[in-house]
Amino acid sequence: MSVAVFLGLYNYWIVIFLMMTGFYIVISRGNLIRSIIGLNVFQTSVFLLYITMGKVRGGTAPIVPPAIAAAHETGHGADASHAADVAHAADVAHAADVGHASEVAEAAVAQVAEPIYSNPVPSVLMLTAIVVGIATTAVALALIVRIREDYGTIEEDEILALDQKP
Repeated sequence: MSVAVFLGLYNYWIVIFLMMTGFYIVISRGNLIRSIIGLNVFQTSVFLLYITMGKVRGGTAPIVPPAIAAAHETGHGADASHAADVAHAADVAHAADVGHASEVAEAAVAQVAEPIYSNPVPSVLMLTAIVVGIATTAVALALIVRIREDYGTIEEDEILALDQKP
């Protein structure tokens, strides 16, 4: 594996590092609070994994461009907005033929032709997962408080020892 490939996948390396760190915290500690922290670190790594998979290189947020939205609001429909975009692209291309601002014209034609959007589904799913994760953490912390009231400790070994006493 070359260095360029290694650095090109840095987001996945970060995910793996966070995932293993969270997993280590969960299995190495008998403290219930630390276990919850480890689970949250592990969960965050999963969020990062899905969010980075949804990003498309050069893509933008899937929001309708203002020119198309304005055409729809005036009631001209998609054909009118497409015709306006094509006319604008033709004007810009003509300006490029004249000899000035060719890079600007190419960028404008590419922008009007087909915008590239990032995939919004992973981000939406992860927003839901974040809410569920916060609720789960709140319930777990409430249970830990209740365990502490009953047993006087939040260490897993001590709780098991207290349970095994006759």
